Amino acid sequence: MKININNEKKLKEYFTNEGLRLTNQRKKIINYFCGQNKHYSAEKLYDELKKRIPYIGFATVYRTLHLLVNAGLARKSRFRDNITRFEPLGSKKRHDHMICLGCGSIIEFENQEIEKLQKKVARKYHFSIESHKLELYGYCKECRQKSRMKGKQ
Repeated sequence: MKININNEKKLKEYFTNEGLRLTNQRKKIINYFCGQNKHYSAEKLYDELKKRIPYIGFATVYRTLHLLVNAGLARKSRFRDNITRFEPLGSKKRHDHMICLGCGSIIEFENQEIEKLQKKVARKYHFSIESHKLELYGYCKECRQKSRMKGKQ
């Protein structure tokens, strides 16, 4: 999957304004990253790309992810495990995260009631929200089942 046309225009504009070149390697990294709909550390993305593009360098992957953040096309997050992860923004709606403490999986979710509540609280305190980050930590279904199985042995 390739980066969508609106984001491609935004990306080209950013690169032009910054005096950067959109090289073939960068295009391959961006197209792969934007097509996966995952949260990637630079290391994890590099490992996956290396299988497809053997000549790719870690520094190129790392710098490209940061360029996407600066262009407003990716978000950089650091969860409790202190690993920086990147996610493509694309056409995603506002969402929050549930992070499994067992396996590290990240589940994205949307909840309009939470969004409404945040706005209500902000109004109450005459506060203007610029951004927010909601992260819920716990155990996914699979990790809870594994834990129960260990307890039965």
